[in-house]
Order: sequence, then C-alpha cells, then structure tokens
Amino acid sequence: MRKFNSILVANRGEIAVRVMKTAKSLGYRTIAVYSEADAGALHVRTADEAVLIGPAPVQQSYLDGAKILAAAKEAGAEAIHPGYGFLSENAEFARACEDEGIVFIGPTAEAIDLMGNKAAAKRRMIAAKVPCVPGYEDADQSDEVLIKAAKDIGFPIMVKAAAGGGGRGMRLVHKETQLPAALDSARSEAFNAFGSDELILERAIIEPRHVEVQIFADTHGNVIHLGERDCSVQRRHQKVVEEAPCPVMTPELREKMGMAAVEAACSINYRGAGTVEFLLDASGDFYFLEMNTRLQVEHPVTELVTGLDLVSLQILVAEGMPLGLNQSDITLTGHAIEVRLYAEDTTQDFLPCTGRIEAWEPATGDGIRFDSGIDAGQEISPFYDPMIAKVIAYGDSREAARHRLIEALKGTVIFGLTTNRGFLIDILAEEKFAKGDATTAFIGELFDAARLAAKSPDTAEMSMAAVLLYQVERDQAKATAVFTSDQLMDWSSGGALLTRYMFASSNAENDVTVSPQRDGSYEVMVDKTALKVEVMGRSENRTQLTVNGKRKRLHYNTPSAGVVELTDDGRTLLFVNSLTFPKSAAAAAGSGHVIAPMHGTLLQVFVKAGDTVEVGTRLAVLEAMKMQHDILAEVAGVVEEVAALAANQVSVGDLLFEIETAEAAE
Repeated sequence: MRKFNSILVANRGEIAVRVMKTAKSLGYRTIAVYSEADAGALHVRTADEAVLIGPAPVQQSYLDGAKILAAAKEAGAEAIHPGYGFLSENAEFARACEDEGIVFIGPTAEAIDLMGNKAAAKRRMIAAKVPCVPGYEDADQSDEVLIKAAKDIGFPIMVKAAAGGGGRGMRLVHKETQLPAALDSARSEAFNAFGSDELILERAIIEPRHVEVQIFADTHGNVIHLGERDCSVQRRHQKVVEEAPCPVMTPELREKMGMAAVEAACSINYRGAGTVEFLLDASGDFYFLEMNTRLQVEHPVTELVTGLDLVSLQILVAEGMPLGLNQSDITLTGHAIEVRLYAEDTTQDFLPCTGRIEAWEPATGDGIRFDSGIDAGQEISPFYDPMIAKVIAYGDSREAARHRLIEALKGTVIFGLTTNRGFLIDILAEEKFAKGDATTAFIGELFDAARLAAKSPDTAEMSMAAVLLYQVERDQAKATAVFTSDQLMDWSSGGALLTRYMFASSNAENDVTVSPQRDGSYEVMVDKTALKVEVMGRSENRTQLTVNGKRKRLHYNTPSAGVVELTDDGRTLLFVNSLTFPKSAAAAAGSGHVIAPMHGTLLQVFVKAGDTVEVGTRLAVLEAMKMQHDILAEVAGVVEEVAALAANQVSVGDLLFEIETAEAAE
C-alpha cells in the first residue's frame, strides 16, 4: 500500500475544483497549479496551496510535465491527480511521477501507452475478441496505402487521429475524391493537438448510438463495470449531452457490453477508472471504439445513478486498497442527464467566445448539480477549452431529469459571455430527444444553419428592454442628481414624458419610445405598436414584468450605457440603443475587412497580396481553444493586404486581410 496525505491536481477549471472537493472531504491536503492567465481562478482559491507553473499557453504550463513535477516537489505533494485532458493520458508523465516516487492517481504508464494509440488499442482488442469496427490500423501511413485501404473497407469511412480524441483529427469521408484533403487536414489537426499525425481508418457506422461503459479495477484483481452512459448527442464528434442509463439499454445488452468492457480492461491489466466506448447500431450489435484511461467529463451521471463517488474510488485504488465492491453490488437507480455549457456562439458556427463573466448564479433545486470552475468577474481566455460548466439533473425517471435540467438552464444567471445555453435547451426540448431516439446524427439532422441563426427580438422583448434601460438610466440620474424627488422623477411640465430608443432587428432599426404613466406603468411604442409594461419587481440581474397583462420573469444585465441584455426562458438577447453610439462605417458588413473573430494562433495563411478570391475562399487557419477554425472570405475580390502571418498570435478584432471588392475597384 502507498498511503499519501497530499494531492496535487494537475489541471484547471471545473475538474480541478471537483477533484479537490472530494480530496478535501477525505482529509487530504490539496495543491493547485496555475498559469499566469489563471492566477485568480476558482480552482486556485479552492486549493490549500497553489503553485505558478508558467505563462498562459498550455505548452508552457499545463502540458509541461517537468513544471508540474517541480511544483509537486516544491509543495511536498505525495500524489498527483491529472483530471482529464492535458497530461491525464500521457504515459511519459505517469512514468515520470512513479520515477520521482509520486503516486499517479490513474492507470499504469503501460496501459496509457497502449490504449492512448487507437491503432495499438484496436489491435489488442481484436486479439482479446472484443467486437471492433472493420478498418485499417497498421503502421504504413502513406496516402497510397491509406487510400487503397479505404477502398477495401468501403465508403463512407472515418479518418481518425490514432493518438487523440475529442473529435480532433477526425473526418467523415463519403467518397474517394474527398479522402486526400481529409487525410491532410486530419494529420495537421492531430499533430497540433497531440504531437502525432498517425491516422487510422474505420468503416463509418451510420447513425449509431455512442454508448460507453464505466469500468473500475483495483490492484487486487477486481474489475467491475458501473453501467453505461449514452453520449450520442454530439456535434463534430464532440459530446454535448450525456446520460445514464442509455434509453434503449436492456439487461441482456448491458451484461454483454459490460462484460466486453471488463474483458478489455483485464486484457491490459488495468488499474483505476476507465471508460470503454462502443458504437451501438440499430440491430443491437456493438463495436469497440476506444478506451479512455482517465476520468471522463461525463462521470457525474454515473455517480448520480450509482450513488458512488468516482474520485473517492480513484484515490482508494491509488493507495492500494481493494475496491470493496463486487459486480452484484452495482445497481442503477433513477436517471441522470448532463449537458456541457460552452462559451461559444451557436449562431456563428459555434465559434468559441472569450470575455469577462459579469454575472454567474447557478440555479438550485432538487436533483440539480453544477460542476464548474468559474465565478463572477473571471476572464475566459482563448488559451483553454471553452467548456465553462457542466449542468447535471437527476430524477426518478428520465422525463423528470429532463424537465429539471431544462428549468435549471433557464434559471441560471450568466452574463458577459455568449454561451450555448439556448441550443442545449432546444436539444432537451426536442421531441426526438424526449423520446430517447437520438443517435449521433441527431444534431446534424435537426439543427441546420437556419435553425441556429440568430432570432430577431419581438415587440414584447423590445418593450421590456426599453423599460429596463429607462429605469436603470433613471436610477443612475437620481443617484447623481443634486436635488431629487421620487415624485418628480417621471414628471414633465410639457405633457407626456417620452424617452426614445433605437434597437436593431435583423436589417431593420426599430424606433421605441417609453412614456411613464400615472399608475406606475409604462406605455411603450415599438414602431406603431403600443404596449403596456409594468415592472412588478426588480433586483440585481432579476426582474418580473407584465407586457399587456402577461407576466414574465427575466434575467437582465446593463453592462454599459445604452446596452441591456435580457434572458427570457434561457434565450439571451442583446439590445443596443444606437442613439447612444455614433455610426461606424468601417464596421459595415461586406467591407472587405477580414478581422480575427477571436484570440488565437494563425497556423496557416493560404493567400497573398494580388490573389483573386471568391466568397468562401479559405484564407487562413486559426487555432483557438484547442480547435482549428477556417477564416473564409465573405466577399469576392482581390487581396489588397495580408496582415496575417503564420505562427503569429492574434487578438480578437485584429485585421488579417484587406480584400478590394469589384464594386470598390469601380
């Protein structure tokens, strides 16, 4: 047995906070590591001690194993928990921990090595007679060999990074002509994400379910599974919604998949927590996909339906203790669903967003759990994954959990960042999801560009925004006035007091006037439509109003003069009174100015001055928040200036290219 009293968490954000909570509850001293960008982060303040490990970029901080080990020695840490991501599946780091006499709370370096490479893992699973998808996983990586193998397998085909996960380095290819470009882009993304450009090919299983089995193994020969999770709702192969148990699971299928997962773990002498992922087709056949040798993002749903603390079990196993559980001890009770709350703009092709969190109040209620590493005032930087929280709901039934999760999302106050909250609510409310029929094709089938496009506010929303702006401005005036009287605040000697606002809606400008009435209500004119608005109560970030007698409960935020954000049923709308701001011709759409949509690193630049481009021409590749984003031309014309340089860091709003349009040239 290897007893220890202190644990360094080699991670950040919500998983670092979550691990520390369990460790502290068990009496362990906790140590955080942090980059310069995370100096004020919640995980730093949660820990008993914290050590600075370097600048913001992950390669110079959280991915630098030597710095993590140096921090562990400095703080006297006896064990390291890697969380997920970063170094959690880095065999060299696990080996280095053991060499330094520090307990690595995870599997052996050998198991990580083997399962961290999809090609080697698949070969081992085939040998262990675990069902696998037909494909190519050999060493020859030439285009010629891969193209021939793809023809033999048959299209459609999946191209995957052998060393990675999370959808990076993964491409779905429907026909042979698309394969060379897919191989090239998958190699590039894989190398930048994982340091390896090795690929494997697999026959694409069309519209399967993605079902994974949680396994646990101790050092005394005990290997069990804790049931399954359905992770089928995905976007670009990244999980969005996870739940336990799987809606279509039967006891017989659970036993088969569970035993296959246990066999996979036994075949590599596994230790600790792991997840064996499968594709489940409509006929009930399942195929090994990969094994994650770490705690999963979605582990809370398993905790809620089993009643077990998986981090506590990880620590127990790392100390050499037996699990104390047999397969017969594991029962699944109720249902749990988790969604990943991201800082991203779903109306702009899910572009990751950065900024300062101005308000953050997670909802509370029966069966609701938030795992987050954020709080109000925190900056969300471009250097890390855009997931800011996990929202989980538990209920006696799947339907109870689903309803609780929708209400928790609607009831959460968050301002300062654009998030995917509305998108998550739409998923959960969709009939196909409610029936439990979602497959990996769900989002692609039901959420096209038109459905994801930004929705214009209606007259009721504009009237509420105008009244709230009016009240905030009135209160600010009252606070700074030399002489004030509540009776005179909404009074005018020249008849009705009218305050005018101008709000943009699609391509239109909406003229809105607010006129306070003697009974305390407001008459609001939105263009030529009259509405009566009453404010029933207002506190910081929360208000109740009635519009023409219909009551609404809203969250709101007024970050600056002339600006108000409203959240109505989880949908956040931004209103800017254009009368407060001067017009900016340079900001006009279609001007030929191509600016950086977010902070990041330019990996490639494809055009030079003098090149002719069309709408949609690929200009550059920007890497930010662990993903690659294509910068495309929005107008046709001639490239007049290239301000973008490959390998350079850029900030949001930086000029990248100037394109002279045909109209401008004339």
